[in-house]
Amino acid sequence: MARIVMKFGGTSVGDVARIKNVARRVRAERERGNQVAVAVSAMSGVTNQLVAYCNDVAALYDQREYDTVVATGEQVTTGLLAIALQDIGVPARSWQGWQVPIVSDDAHGKARIVDIKGDALIASMEKGEVPVVAGFQGVGPGYRISTLGRGGSDTTAVALAAALKADRCDIYTDVDGVYTTDPRIVKTAKKLSKITYEEMLEMASLGTKVLQTRSVEMAMKHRVRVQVLSSFTEPPPAHSNELPGTLVCDEDEIMEKALVSGIAYSRDEAKVTLVGVSDRPGIAAGIFGPLSEANINVDMIVQNISQDGSTTDMTFTVGKADLARAEQVINDKLKIPYKALKTDKNVVKVSVIGVGMRSHAGVAQTMFKALADKGINIQVISTSEIKVSVLIAEDYTELALRALHTAYGLDAA
Repeated sequence: MARIVMKFGGTSVGDVARIKNVARRVRAERERGNQVAVAVSAMSGVTNQLVAYCNDVAALYDQREYDTVVATGEQVTTGLLAIALQDIGVPARSWQGWQVPIVSDDAHGKARIVDIKGDALIASMEKGEVPVVAGFQGVGPGYRISTLGRGGSDTTAVALAAALKADRCDIYTDVDGVYTTDPRIVKTAKKLSKITYEEMLEMASLGTKVLQTRSVEMAMKHRVRVQVLSSFTEPPPAHSNELPGTLVCDEDEIMEKALVSGIAYSRDEAKVTLVGVSDRPGIAAGIFGPLSEANINVDMIVQNISQDGSTTDMTFTVGKADLARAEQVINDKLKIPYKALKTDKNVVKVSVIGVGMRSHAGVAQTMFKALADKGINIQVISTSEIKVSVLIAEDYTELALRALHTAYGLDAA
């Protein structure tokens, strides 16, 4: 008997018919002889409506009361799914974050899980029940309801799996797994049967929206095996041990590691260039210190030194949503002289990811040549042990993805 945590997102529980479909999937998992716990999100669109209510009442509000409001979406879903399970003969009960309890810190609106007491849930499963747990929410200091931020239900599910010592955490979404790149752009993209934690973390942080970054971090930390699969495709038969989705797991579980596992891209980038900055010690700190204090995350950085060595151009990227604030900080807070400030929103970051890069040379060269052959200019480059990222003009996004997908031999047969 295995112990499985099943997580269903907003589209999977979008209406009563879909909630009933989820109940049948949970029953099928139990019929395989497994103990099951379920984590659920609010029904699709509900959280947005609850957030809108808060904004309509007041422009500035107490984040603790905001959490009280927006956490109710998951409470509704837990109750409805428990009723649907009971209706088809599966013993079930709903659990809110404070009942488990899922203990969080006091960063309301974006709280982090501190601890989960799994004893009560394990006892529930041992007597044949299916606990249906509210994702996205917990209980902070002073017994105040807290929420974990957007995408927090994925984090709840992985944390539950760690606390319950589950064999696997199945995260059901509206896609059937993790692909080598966006299949909407590259028709030859392939679904991966397995991917390492590190590769998935890079993909999640670089624009792939399949899993929330914090959930992958938690899975890697606690070595929770996570399967990504669709709630809109037929599950394998009860007697089958097939894993129909993509398994996110430890590197040791993957027999043959691909040189490159995927190509990710992010349109959420804006380029900032400070022209004519003095080239002397402390300049970088003088630029990036005020940005950090304003909670503006800086990603890619490149520095070009002038011929006489006295000045430099500093180029870096920030999120598009932060560009206006970044310009304001540079104009108001920077205490260093510069000749000009240039910004560009029409850029995209494209990244090649794979653990195989650790033991193979020439990965970056293949990327640069493939882009050059298509006449695509590279504006900024950054690298890590298992990825190479470049910044290019946004107009070339689709051409770049297709070219790189072919160059690394990722096209489906």
